[in-house]
Amino acid sequence: MAESEDEVDLESEQYEKHREAGEILAQVREEAAERVEVGASHLEVAEFAEDRIRELGGEPAFPVNISIDEEAAHATPSIDDEETFGEEMVNLDIGVHVDGWLADTAITVDLSGNPELAEASEEALEAALEVVEPGVETGEIGAEIEDVIDGYGYNPVVNLTGHGLGHWEQHTSPNIPNRAVSQGATLEVGDVVAIEPFATDGGGKVSEGASEEIFALEREGTVRNRQAREALEQITEEFKTLPFATRWLETDRAEMALRRLKRNDIVHGYPVLKEDDGYLVSQKEHTVIVTESGCEVTTKR
Repeated sequence: MAESEDEVDLESEQYEKHREAGEILAQVREEAAERVEVGASHLEVAEFAEDRIRELGGEPAFPVNISIDEEAAHATPSIDDEETFGEEMVNLDIGVHVDGWLADTAITVDLSGNPELAEASEEALEAALEVVEPGVETGEIGAEIEDVIDGYGYNPVVNLTGHGLGHWEQHTSPNIPNRAVSQGATLEVGDVVAIEPFATDGGGKVSEGASEEIFALEREGTVRNRQAREALEQITEEFKTLPFATRWLETDRAEMALRRLKRNDIVHGYPVLKEDDGYLVSQKEHTVIVTESGCEVTTKR
C-alpha cells in the first residue's frame, strides 16, 4: 500500500508490471471463458489458460480456479482430472504475475440457465468500480456491492472479500467487503486491489469442503524424503509464496510429497469453499490501481 500521494509514481516499473499482468489476464480470461461449454474438460480449460499466460509473457499467479455451482473458490483440477462441464454455473478465477507483480480476475460462465445470478455479481462489480477513488472507505464499496445484489433478490457472500495485491503476495490488506461495514480501510493513490463480488441464491456464507488441490509455502524448512525435498525446491524457486497446484509439481509421487510437507507445516492447503446451503454462487472480479482521479482497471480488455 502507498504511504502518501507524494511518493507514488504510477508510471514506475512495478505499476507497469501490474498493467502488463492485467493486459495478459484480460485476454486469457476471454479466451478461456469461450472454451467453457457442456462436455468440455475442466483440466483442458485450466491448462489452456495457464499455458496461454506463459505464451503471452506472464506466469500464473495461482492455479486456475474452476468453481462449479455451490463452489465459490479454491477448486482446481487434479493431475488426472476427468471432469467435464455440465449444465452448471461455472466461475473461472485466474491470476497472472509479471516478476511477482499481480493481477487477478474472475468471470462466471452460466451453463445452468440462471443468467440473472451471473448478472448480479457483474453489475455489482461495475457499481463498485464507480466509487473507487482515494479517500473512499472500503465499507462504502461493500455497500454498493450489497445494494446491487440485494436489488436482484440475491445475497452477497459476506465471508469472502476482495483484497490488496502485493509483491509475490496474492492477498494483502485492505480487504474489500461484499457488504456494507462501518469500519473499513481508506483507499489511497497507488493501492492495487482486486474487487470481487460473489452473489448467491443461498444464505450468503461459505465454508471449507474436504478437497484440497491448491497449496502455498508456509515457511522454510527441511525434509528427509527425496520427493518432498524435490517438491520443496521447486516451490521455493518457482512459486515462492504464491499458491500452486499439486499438478504443477514435477516430482514423482507429488501427492505424497505434499502430505509430508503439510505434516511438517512447511506448506498449507486451500480447501475448496462451498456455499453453506448448497446453492449457486456467481463471481466477477477486476484488479484496479487507485489513481488520483478514481481508478484504472488493469484487467479490462
